[in-house]
Amino acid sequence: MPRPCPGGSVSTRKGRRRTLWRPSAALLLVTVSVLHQPFLQPSASAQAVPANKSGISRAADAPTAADAYLLGPGDQLLLEIFDPVAKDLGGTVEILNDGSASLALLGSVILEGLTVNQASLWLSRLYSRYLLRSDLNLRVVRPRPIQVSVVGEVQSPGLYSLTTTEVSQTTGGPATTISGLPTVVTAIQKAGGLTLSANLDDVLLRRRLPGASGQLKEIDLDLLALLRQGDKRQNPFLFDGDTLIIGKAASLDRDVMELAAANLSPQQIKVNVIGEVVTPGSLDVKANTPLVQAILAAGGPKTFRAKHSNVELVRINRNGTATRELFQLDYNQGVSGPRNPPLRDGDTVIVNRSAYAVATDALGAVTTPLSGLVNSFAFIDIFNNNRN
Repeated sequence: MPRPCPGGSVSTRKGRRRTLWRPSAALLLVTVSVLHQPFLQPSASAQAVPANKSGISRAADAPTAADAYLLGPGDQLLLEIFDPVAKDLGGTVEILNDGSASLALLGSVILEGLTVNQASLWLSRLYSRYLLRSDLNLRVVRPRPIQVSVVGEVQSPGLYSLTTTEVSQTTGGPATTISGLPTVVTAIQKAGGLTLSANLDDVLLRRRLPGASGQLKEIDLDLLALLRQGDKRQNPFLFDGDTLIIGKAASLDRDVMELAAANLSPQQIKVNVIGEVVTPGSLDVKANTPLVQAILAAGGPKTFRAKHSNVELVRINRNGTATRELFQLDYNQGVSGPRNPPLRDGDTVIVNRSAYAVATDALGAVTTPLSGLVNSFAFIDIFNNNRN
């Protein structure tokens, strides 16, 4: 039985050596039989080992910068084969929607979910069946747009597609073109910015691990450290399939001023101020504007008619319900949840009437029709006197 020997030769029982003939035409004969094979799946050695039974691995202090890029549909790859006879088998390859790539000699090979290094080893192993030298180089020449989910305390939760050139705009703020790989901040800005209820040190990044098993890991992030110390480790690059979860703060006034000054929150909001103010109606104010300042922006309360101890704040929640709170108008209060809360987009402020306004309005409702009637009789009397 012939057996492979170093140097591309085969030894026989008689000790004679003959050199393997490797014409390029022989590759075409092998290709015909390979094209009838089903998709080639990575072996278990090329996949990630499950982290635990729950399918989620905790990595509170994981070095996210070292996370490997996972191949997926839309990635354009460049394959270089070093075997002189098979160099023409390389070239540009694109991963299709089903996660496979069509490769010369191999047919369709599943590459989705593998790192570039894993895919290189896997392809080298497959090519070793047909080539004497299976060394190759695989690299990404055009990465696909990534899709990430941003949920929790952001203005517009949902699924977002991010590219290397992104136009981000927080609600009411200017549009900003960002060039480079998408990060956590890019995704938050794309989702309209954080709400006032966002907990800056409770941000969770959920990421898929390499392989076809679908295992996940979770990374805790602290955006407060990013804003205060400039810790860029809290703003890692995002990968396709990442999920960003923004937690909710226990108290509404926590870190509110720090959030207001950051580019992670909306720059402008729209509120309604109605009732006993000089210019009632809809107003565009800066984000995190407190209740008292919004009333002053509407011209302030009307003298004698506004009841300072009866100011209502009506807020529509995300689930469709409405909440109503009563406040006392106090110009000496700073930004405080219980006494002078910061407003959210869509809030309605109602400055109710004082007892004086209620009395004068009631008197006016009674006397106005009578005054019209008296004026009518007076006009008739004057008309009759003129006729006489």
